[in-house]
Amino acid sequence: MSSDVRFTDFKSDKQPTWCPGCGDFGTMNGMMKALANTGNDPDNTFVVAGIGCSGKIGTYMRSYALHGVHGRALPVGTGVKLANPDLEVMVAGGDGDGYSIGAGHFVHAVRRNVDMTYVVMDNRIYGLTKGQASPTSRKDFETSTTPEGPQQPPVNPLALALASGATFIAQSFSTDAQRHAEIVQEAIEHDGFGFVNVFSPCVTFNDVDTYDYFRDNLVDVAEEGHDRTDYDAAKEKILDASKEYQGVIWQSEKSIPYSEKHGVDADMSQIDDGAPEGAMDLVREFY
Repeated sequence: MSSDVRFTDFKSDKQPTWCPGCGDFGTMNGMMKALANTGNDPDNTFVVAGIGCSGKIGTYMRSYALHGVHGRALPVGTGVKLANPDLEVMVAGGDGDGYSIGAGHFVHAVRRNVDMTYVVMDNRIYGLTKGQASPTSRKDFETSTTPEGPQQPPVNPLALALASGATFIAQSFSTDAQRHAEIVQEAIEHDGFGFVNVFSPCVTFNDVDTYDYFRDNLVDVAEEGHDRTDYDAAKEKILDASKEYQGVIWQSEKSIPYSEKHGVDADMSQIDDGAPEGAMDLVREFY
């Protein structure tokens, strides 16, 4: 950890290829600011990403990074954190990557409560594949593959997390730079799995969930005097489909990270050459 780190230290020399105005720019900047503000530096940070517009974020950030396969970023991040608890692990993805093919991994990552951060860039559409409806798209959202809308209710990722036993649930808006960075920072500082769903508008394919829409409709729970440690109050906010909320909505005061609960605190990243003693005998029992 270092107090001399600036958020620009996390910028790589690779220029993002996102569309001009994409919400992912603001999301990434907030992630870098939060990492710097918590005293982390690129040498002790590992960023894992899945598939989608967000997938190359590890290329655009200077840190250890892995660009995984569709929906599988969370198990990779889990493995990294358990192998080397000293690393600050941040997993990034999109609504398609995390709440569709990756939904099963999302549920189990939440319930394990490994001490890492999951930032989802939710633009409510599949942007990389040119504008299909995603799990969080509105029921009547018209696209080339759903001309009359998906005709199914959107996934509520916050409710899914709460039902899975989440200990930290938050939501932010990518263009609200200071507030977004603060929320991600709180997720990093949380002892356990920090989940932040980020409204990150797609300026190319989604003309409904726009910057103006969120500016006009976003309600910050902090300004409402919301008690983040009150489970029932959090559930009420999460299930309220009439509003778009920003802020830390739920944080358990009883969170015990996976490593502490199961005594996984040693660095397992250094593996001796050769198979462990007795490993081949075990293999021969099955072959």
